[in-house]
Amino acid sequence: MYDKFLPLTKHEMDEQGIEQFDFIYITGDAYVDHPSFGAAIVTRLIESLGYTVGIISQPDWHSDKDFRRFGAPKYAFLVTSGNIDSMVAHYTAAKRKRSDDAYTAGGMAGKRPDRAVIVYCQKLREYFGDIPIAIGGLEASLRRFAHYDYWDDAVRPSILADSGADLLMYGMGEHQIEEICTRLANGENIHEMHDIRGTCYMTEPVNTPIGAAQCPSLEQVRESRREYAKATKIQYDWQDEVYGKTVIQRHGNMMLVQNPPAKSLTTEELDHIYSLPYTRRYHPSYEALGGVPGIEEVRFSITHNRGCFGYCNFCSIALHQGRRVTVRSEESVLAEAERIVQMPDFKGYIHDVGGPTANFRHTSCEKQLEKGLCMGKKCLAPTPCPALKADHKEYLAMLRKIRKIKGVKRVFIRSGIRYDYLMEDKNDEFMRELIKYHVSGQLKVAPEHCSAVVLDKMGKPHIEAYKAFQKRFYEITKGIGKEQYLVPYLMSSHPGSTLNEAIDLALFLRDNKIRPEQVQDFYPTPGTISTCMFYTELDPYTMEKVYVPKTPKEKAMQRALLQYFLPKNKEIVLEALKKAGRYDLIGTSAKCLVDDPAAKNKGKGGDRSWHKKGKDHRGANARKAEKRPQKGKIRK
Repeated sequence: MYDKFLPLTKHEMDEQGIEQFDFIYITGDAYVDHPSFGAAIVTRLIESLGYTVGIISQPDWHSDKDFRRFGAPKYAFLVTSGNIDSMVAHYTAAKRKRSDDAYTAGGMAGKRPDRAVIVYCQKLREYFGDIPIAIGGLEASLRRFAHYDYWDDAVRPSILADSGADLLMYGMGEHQIEEICTRLANGENIHEMHDIRGTCYMTEPVNTPIGAAQCPSLEQVRESRREYAKATKIQYDWQDEVYGKTVIQRHGNMMLVQNPPAKSLTTEELDHIYSLPYTRRYHPSYEALGGVPGIEEVRFSITHNRGCFGYCNFCSIALHQGRRVTVRSEESVLAEAERIVQMPDFKGYIHDVGGPTANFRHTSCEKQLEKGLCMGKKCLAPTPCPALKADHKEYLAMLRKIRKIKGVKRVFIRSGIRYDYLMEDKNDEFMRELIKYHVSGQLKVAPEHCSAVVLDKMGKPHIEAYKAFQKRFYEITKGIGKEQYLVPYLMSSHPGSTLNEAIDLALFLRDNKIRPEQVQDFYPTPGTISTCMFYTELDPYTMEKVYVPKTPKEKAMQRALLQYFLPKNKEIVLEALKKAGRYDLIGTSAKCLVDDPAAKNKGKGGDRSWHKKGKDHRGANARKAEKRPQKGKIRK
């Protein structure tokens, strides 16, 4: 196995005989040299191009000591907040400060600043003047336009403007970083690099490229939520590597220019990226602190694909990785599995062979290779596209070969499985082997909700798809004599969800005997379509009004309803049911969610003196959804 880390300290720099780094990479995460960490991929790629690169991990922003550790780089500083947005790393959906950080040694919180990219860049400008700075990673990528910031409850400008960096790389970044490094080394000025796909830059309006799609300006999206919704639609519509075009947005007396997306890496390029000499470990300096928790789930995992045509509205993948699925070769994946087997602490269990969506192994249809993915449409929701090509043969063949590698006891799949896509495959071999060999007692899936109204706003398939999968899963599980369970991911308070929709979900859980241990409040992270709906209360694709639960009280009610069975939630569930007029669900009968000690006729379903015979207590949205004709069929 590889055991050489890139330099993290001045001592390591001197040991390797480096007098000045070509590039210095600053990250808000602890240094983990594993391909599940963007910092590892980018720095190893730079190294493979023949350049020297030093890493400054989680610098103390209260002084200049860490920033000056290596002196100035020969060509540029490269800055990222780390694997996730620094505000998401620091705060819960309720805006409470987190007590830990999985991407920091010892799980310690507070080792990076809020808005890390902005803070790091401002410090570099203060200490090093007009040195080239390029930013990238998830925080930079999803904040590249003027964006609603949940923590400020306001629209902030592009992070490029706020940080003072020279260039922003959005998306996965390999093509961009290779071109930027090469051109800087050839003597080109970073301020003149205005033609690199997958990058954004600021320029004077007179230099604005002709033929670009123009978003409403920063000033307009701040003043009008309707204009903000229009801007979001434009940004998503042109986010395609085939037909995507330059998108611009005025910021005061400057113009933000986003070049078209970078081309997806080919299979050969992905194979090369994953063949680089990663140690697959955190830096030894973290050992005394107990290591970096974030590596535990991925240390013995393999990524075989990128991109996701699932395109959920609350997910950042479409705007970051893109919707086109690209894959590594079977040979590359098997070679990585062989390397994992040789690791000294490997116990025989490969934790995952997946990606953004584990069971996507090719594009959803042939057309998109030449024409791109359909603008404004989804491949799977609300029903699967007739052109969808659902086929698991290649993925299944690869899993079978990994299972046969000497030293491998079990191969699990822990990335998300798109059960709706799986059910479209007429051959059920994959599903059978998934259940037999690749599930460890529980399979995590993500129906998210049961209400068609909410699922439409999420960009997810209707609940009938989940019900069909659930039925088949338990049929196969029982048939092979196993006791295994589905663990559904559920989300409360997503735009579109009234209190009545939350109650409908509680009833779905009751009827299906599901008692989730964890549920997730909708988290308005930067750049997503769902966040646009949260802020504007408009659907950017229809401009129709969207109900949005925003008060802490209502969000707490919706969340508690998904765990109505917990004693600690009894009072707030009771309050929610009374507010919604659902007294029929209060009492001691099997159909009730909670009992009210103060209710009359206790033991007979609660106080029903108010109840009007035949009254439909569901929300208006739920009633409308039931009457709406269903398109397509769910294959059972």
